Amino acid sequence: MIQLIRGFKDILPGEVELWQKIEREARALFENFGFREIRIPIMEKTELFKRSIGEDTDIVEKEMYTFADRGGDLVTLRPEATASIVRAYIQHKLYSPDPAQRLYMIGPMFRRERPQKGRYRQFYQIDAEILGVKSPLADAHLIYLLLLLLERLKVVGAEAHINSLGCPACRPDFRAALQKLLASLGDRLCEDCTRRKDRNPLRVLDCKVPGCREALRDAPSIVDYLCADCRKDFDELQAALTSLGIAYILDKRLVRGLDYYTRATFEIQTGELGAQSAVAGGGRYDKLVKELGGPDLPATGFAIGFDRLAEIVGLQAGDYQPRPELFLAALGERSRALAFEWFCRLGREGLRVEMEFGDKGLKSLMKSADRLGAAQVLMIGDKELEEKVAVLRNMQTKEQIPVPFATLVETVRQLTKRH
Repeated sequence: MIQLIRGFKDILPGEVELWQKIEREARALFENFGFREIRIPIMEKTELFKRSIGEDTDIVEKEMYTFADRGGDLVTLRPEATASIVRAYIQHKLYSPDPAQRLYMIGPMFRRERPQKGRYRQFYQIDAEILGVKSPLADAHLIYLLLLLLERLKVVGAEAHINSLGCPACRPDFRAALQKLLASLGDRLCEDCTRRKDRNPLRVLDCKVPGCREALRDAPSIVDYLCADCRKDFDELQAALTSLGIAYILDKRLVRGLDYYTRATFEIQTGELGAQSAVAGGGRYDKLVKELGGPDLPATGFAIGFDRLAEIVGLQAGDYQPRPELFLAALGERSRALAFEWFCRLGREGLRVEMEFGDKGLKSLMKSADRLGAAQVLMIGDKELEEKVAVLRNMQTKEQIPVPFATLVETVRQLTKRH
């Protein structure tokens, strides 16, 4: 038997309904605040991700699914959405005439990571971007949206973590202080951090190896090195969050895993998934549009780990499997043919209906209706055919009423809606 590739998963009926609920809540929230959906390709030129994410990141070095196509060009299954959205923003000149754009997308990403709870090699993200806006209010708005979505999904215990990564004007002093510490650590760093400490020392702060995290416990904080402009923006972000009643944690270790971030960066964390505590994260990337060939425009955004969010919502909110409003129980071939007509017509009217097409007895059919959680059952057999009157049973109250064939579709539709 051929089985799933390791790190991939099927999303089965029963779970899909939960995912659909999350998608509906996210879409409604985004569109209430003026975001528009964008759909991007699953595959892009490898160069796009190397230039945007950074060649020294774990994603580019170890995790991307990259291969040569038949023309010899290197292509990559997208490991994240922001680079592709920015590429589309530039290529289709979405910045003209108004550079301010709010965009969102929902879809699969691919990284060859070590599979673990809430983390897969094909994983899904809910992504939102605000392009062409410099104000820290945009960052505060994104954090607010994340927490509001989690609130609507009844997720408890979510915490906002924030940091600033500064800008090219204030990073050099911080980089020098960090490199001085790294030089003193000798062989306490892992192989990857030892290789990166001179070329890209910020990546060392993102290391998940316990020994490196312990060695860097007293690392300097970039917040202490911010220039006047970055300090002003970070203060404005904190003031905006406070005005919205949002509690937050200043997290000096928060650098995210992508090189394009500047200034504000943030994560939403929860303890529901053990060590994998971040359910969403993002930040500002003011230089990326220009670096990818577009105009010099700021941007900020976030990504939600859909798989992780679904696990948390599933743990906290229970069963989302839809229940049939009506189950048709037909006994005999003639009854089944007539019930099939009603089944199709009632479904067309917008009712959630179920029917078994096989030849089963009433007891078996009622068990099926009960297992599915049907609200009502419409029963028809030889007697009902002769009298041209079906029987409608309320599965909760056990009340049964006659329903004439002549008005059955309309009567059942009205009774079901009222129920």
